[in-house]
Amino acid sequence: MQEPDSHSVDEHARGGPRPSAAEFLRANHDALLEDWQQAVLEHLGDKVPASPPWLIDHLPELLTTLADAMELGPEALDERLEAAHAAARLDAGFNLGEVAREYALLRRCILHRLEAQERMLRPGDLTRLEETLDRVVTRTMTYFWEMKQRILQTLDRMAEATLDDPDMETLLERLLTRLMESALAVNTAAVMLLEGDALVVRAAVGLGTDEVKGLRVPVGRGVTGQAALERRPFFVRSAATDPRVLFEPLRRAGLRALYGLPLMDGERLLGMAYMGSRTAFAFADADVLLFHAVAERASAHIAQAELHAREHEARQEAERSLALLDSLLEAAPVGIAFLDQDLRYLRINGTLARLNSNPVEAHRGRPLREMVRTHSADSIERSLRQVLETGQPVQDVLLEGPDPVLGREGVWRADYFPVRTPDGVLLGVGSTVVDITDHKRAEAALQQAIDFREELIAVLGHDLRNPLHAVNASAFMLGKAPDLDSPARRSVDRIRKATARMTRMINDILDFARSRLGGGIPVTRQRVNMVELCQGVLDELQVVYPERPLTLEVHGDDLWGNWDPDRVTQVLGNLVVNALQHARNDTPVLTTLTSEVMDVVMRVSNEGDPIPEELLPHLFDPFKGSRLPQQGPRHRSLGLGLYIVSEIVQVHQGSVRVETAPDQGTTFTVRWPRVPPPKGYLPP
Repeated sequence: MQEPDSHSVDEHARGGPRPSAAEFLRANHDALLEDWQQAVLEHLGDKVPASPPWLIDHLPELLTTLADAMELGPEALDERLEAAHAAARLDAGFNLGEVAREYALLRRCILHRLEAQERMLRPGDLTRLEETLDRVVTRTMTYFWEMKQRILQTLDRMAEATLDDPDMETLLERLLTRLMESALAVNTAAVMLLEGDALVVRAAVGLGTDEVKGLRVPVGRGVTGQAALERRPFFVRSAATDPRVLFEPLRRAGLRALYGLPLMDGERLLGMAYMGSRTAFAFADADVLLFHAVAERASAHIAQAELHAREHEARQEAERSLALLDSLLEAAPVGIAFLDQDLRYLRINGTLARLNSNPVEAHRGRPLREMVRTHSADSIERSLRQVLETGQPVQDVLLEGPDPVLGREGVWRADYFPVRTPDGVLLGVGSTVVDITDHKRAEAALQQAIDFREELIAVLGHDLRNPLHAVNASAFMLGKAPDLDSPARRSVDRIRKATARMTRMINDILDFARSRLGGGIPVTRQRVNMVELCQGVLDELQVVYPERPLTLEVHGDDLWGNWDPDRVTQVLGNLVVNALQHARNDTPVLTTLTSEVMDVVMRVSNEGDPIPEELLPHLFDPFKGSRLPQQGPRHRSLGLGLYIVSEIVQVHQGSVRVETAPDQGTTFTVRWPRVPPPKGYLPP
């Protein structure tokens, strides 16, 4: 290869001897490349992409080769360069016309550059340059066409391999077999699928087929794992000696060239494919291009197979879910239905369908108005549309009307709720309908029984007071007689105790009746002294229970407040009598009054067994005594005393609580506010 010396260049610049084609190409190498790029951009016009689609990868070397061929003859042209150029353009998606066009633009750039310099080449050089360019274009386009036809034929054979719808591993092995049949240098090929964090060989043909199937390579390890991690192709010149090749069967087979590339579904890695040769240290561009086509087709089939598998699994899951839903709907004693946004039935169970007097099948796809023809249709539709408009449930809607199933008047409770997808899109509305006819009837019967009992108690309590007063007065008169002996006097004392107890019970009954039937226990507040009230109650009870010590302790000076004196004495009387009933016979009952800034605190304490823990939550409930027969006849009562205590204390905006423990006895604590607290105040 000879280069023009500086003297020759100066002569050219001064219009000296004509340059040869080789000299012209070498001297204008970079300028021709720039001209060619500009010509490409002008050809594309408004369709210029962000990065030019016509790569310059082989053009600089092509210009150099043309210059050499002009000096040394056509034998200097490198056919491998032309084949590589054709393979690159085919892999980039060029068609035959685009390949021809880029050579035509190069020819035009050379001629324009000659015209711009106003120089002529040596005689015959321009013709030889045209002939050499024609030879390059012809061979490049021939290579391009042959490779494209080879790929198309291989793809056609691949398409035939899918006609009987084989499983994925069989299909992949067929594709690899078509590759080996088309590329004679390929002795082995395999597809590795990504499973978790490792690549697993799922299909293989050629050398070491049985040995490599099922082998795993962690992503990031070895040449294959690293290429998968980086999402790039890899090439190994001697697989038998390269330590990065982790598959021992490939090394033992004496492989030389090993080429692999990732299988992608968009940005998602599916796996890796590789091909190997025992005869070649490098694959021809045509074989690499063919392998890319096979890998692309394999990626499409793998992605499609995964999609079909997911669709099949989703379909099976949907069918299982629908079967479970249908079973649940049919087994549920509650009426259940789902409607779309146009209030057309999507699903309904037999319970609700029978109430609509239509079979289940008749409801599907039909509007609510056609299926529900009772007078409740307007109410139901209003509730359903409210759910659709607001997206909030509508609950506890009562529906009344004839029951077509049982042939009677019925009552139902309906609840309506929105039905949404997991991401919140409103699909429609669901409804549940519960037959509460028997419940309503039982509720009415129970309420009637309760009302009758409470009215009867009130009547009995009121009518018993007069004869009881007579008995008590007679006992009092008998007790004044001076000639009574001891047995007679004890009998009179028992009569007085019994009548006192009966009086308290009747008072409790009447107060209970007032609280349940008359709107609450009435109170009349006045300014009174708590000590005087309590001392009077204890003195009266001491007469009735002379054998039991009843003690009063006072802490503080100011024990005045605005209370109902009759109700305060009633509370203390009930608490002391309750303490006497549950204390040991020989122990006292202690009443303590403590003055505080806002309240007066009353405590009634007795010694004895603690109250069982299971009774504490219901201690202030009415009629609890009738539920505790295990306590024996001594403690049997109506169970109203503590209930009345609680009601009276609440009316005074106070509080009552109990403390009980072994070896400490039981203490009831009542807080009496001196003045009524403001409205809305909650006692501690």
